[in-house]
Amino acid sequence: MVKSPIGRMVAGNGLFYPIIGFASCVAFIYLSFGDLWVNYHKEPKLSFVERNGSHFMVDGRVFYVNGWNSYWLMDHAVDEYSRPRIKAMLQAGAKMGLTVCRTWAFNDGAYNALQISPGRFDERVFKALDHVIAEAGQHGIRLLLSLVNNLQAYGGKTQYVKWAWEEGVGLSASNDSFFFDPSIRHYFKNYVKTVLTRKNTITGVQYRDDPTIFAWELINEPRCITDASGDTLQDWIEEMSTFVKSIDKKHLLTVGLEGFYGPKSPKRLTVNPEWWASELGSDFIRNSKLSTVDFASVHIYPDHWSHEQELEDKLKFVSKWMLSHIEDGDSELKKPVTFTEFGLSNENKGFEPSHRDKFFKTVFDIMYKSAKKKRSGAGSFTWQFFVGGMEEYNDEFGFVPWERPETYKLITEHACRLARIQGVLPSQKGYLKELCLQRR
Repeated sequence: MVKSPIGRMVAGNGLFYPIIGFASCVAFIYLSFGDLWVNYHKEPKLSFVERNGSHFMVDGRVFYVNGWNSYWLMDHAVDEYSRPRIKAMLQAGAKMGLTVCRTWAFNDGAYNALQISPGRFDERVFKALDHVIAEAGQHGIRLLLSLVNNLQAYGGKTQYVKWAWEEGVGLSASNDSFFFDPSIRHYFKNYVKTVLTRKNTITGVQYRDDPTIFAWELINEPRCITDASGDTLQDWIEEMSTFVKSIDKKHLLTVGLEGFYGPKSPKRLTVNPEWWASELGSDFIRNSKLSTVDFASVHIYPDHWSHEQELEDKLKFVSKWMLSHIEDGDSELKKPVTFTEFGLSNENKGFEPSHRDKFFKTVFDIMYKSAKKKRSGAGSFTWQFFVGGMEEYNDEFGFVPWERPETYKLITEHACRLARIQGVLPSQKGYLKELCLQRR
């Protein structure tokens, strides 16, 4: 522990005790908060991630993402009893050689809501998000921050529609009015501007100026089933991506797509898991082609998307799905392609942990081969990681990565393989040397 010198004693006059008292107070403040202050006010170690064609770039060299999802970080940073989980998760991620965590930068109208109602924010929750970003920077982890949910969890587009309806300005009670109602578009733009221009109360850096943020994601898994042509969603993506870029020109932006091909991509429809996937109002190539979208996002859930029961059939689909999107990144989009969610359910009939390992290995091997060949496959994000004691927040895909050595080994070996291609990032030096030497 660092001890703060009290200073020279002044004997023989009445100043001795006041000086001792003042110095003791200073020492107490330093010992209590000094380390926090010093750590969080260092010059940032991280640089902004940029794009050059179909590759991410950091400090002039290609950057491949080995990432994960922990959507719960902001929510659990609100309360003192659960806040230590943030550091535990980010520190564990860094020790595993992971580089980017995808998490929610939204909570609309729900418990621990960041946005209580349109334009009204809970400062206590905003400070929790400040904490998450500052803590991530301390561990050399970048964040992919999603701005709203298509699903109802944490409010999502349903909450925006409800707000408009309650205020008497909503055009429709349909959830999809989120995409076309002018009042709701105004709500969302106001939200986006507030988040992007937020000044972190810990670091003093506005979010739009913070390189700890890897990129923004417009919406998690957008679907607009009331307009299968895709025109409504396309219009929304164009408007909102342009708006984000008008405020923040430093960070990359992605849509948050699941990767389904729509009617504008007829040659690719056979790649979709089933016929319904083309009728959700989204279209991977069309949505991702916009100049204001920097990279494409894809999800991988073979067990939820298909009725195929055999693991080998699911793995064949995964390979076909990933390679098709990587090819699109190379030839159609000329942009990086990231697989921002992939998971295998433990509720599958006959599930064994080894099935998940085979699934992960399939994803990691395709990513590694893409990186080795300098193709557009730019990163993958496991869904999802927890720390111990969070079982009630788990779903059928989540797990504590270090509780199963075989899975942990797969994840860390992938980190080492990518490091051999791209080199060790400065933020990884403290962990990867020892981690990867063990793998030789």
